[in-house]
Amino acid sequence: MDFTEIMRQNKGYFSNHKDMPSQLQQKAKELCWRYNQTGPSEGEKRSSILKELLGTCHPLTFIEPSFRCDYGFNIHTHGLAVINYNCVILDTSPVHIGTNAFIAPGVCLACSGHAILSRQRAEGIGTSKPITIQDDVWIGANVTVCGGVTIGKGSIIGAGSVVNKDIPEGVIAVGNPCKVLREITEEDIINLSYEQENF
Repeated sequence: MDFTEIMRQNKGYFSNHKDMPSQLQQKAKELCWRYNQTGPSEGEKRSSILKELLGTCHPLTFIEPSFRCDYGFNIHTHGLAVINYNCVILDTSPVHIGTNAFIAPGVCLACSGHAILSRQRAEGIGTSKPITIQDDVWIGANVTVCGGVTIGKGSIIGAGSVVNKDIPEGVIAVGNPCKVLREITEEDIINLSYEQENF
């Protein structure tokens, strides 16, 4: 099996640095560089580059520069995706981003990892696991999501969190390591009555 086929599978794997398709990473770096040079009014150009870079690019995918990724072909957006400044996606495994995803500035989605034993790290032995962000998820500023994690539908990840385990649907989760704080309820509805002084 070609190693890119292993990378595209929705399961974890081990690798040696020599396995990784450096030519595809170079292509992604070039496309990211071009994307990050675009101006705010160049929406069509940005869309064209994203279609070339990402494995699946929904028309309502909006990414603010600066943006970095390892390969691009392993990133899949499935509906409206709003990704703010300085996002990094290390897509050595598939990253699926659901509909109505809001990803704040400084977020890192990191599928890739390294060997625990230092001698193996020095030899370039690594790990990788997929990341799934389900529909209607909001990820706060400067969050890190580690490989193997699924964030459940409608959940919110608080700013600065490190998510190293699955998060269920419909909750607010925060911290390092990230843990469920509480469920999201109807009491969280925002009343757009401007007679209120503050919220």
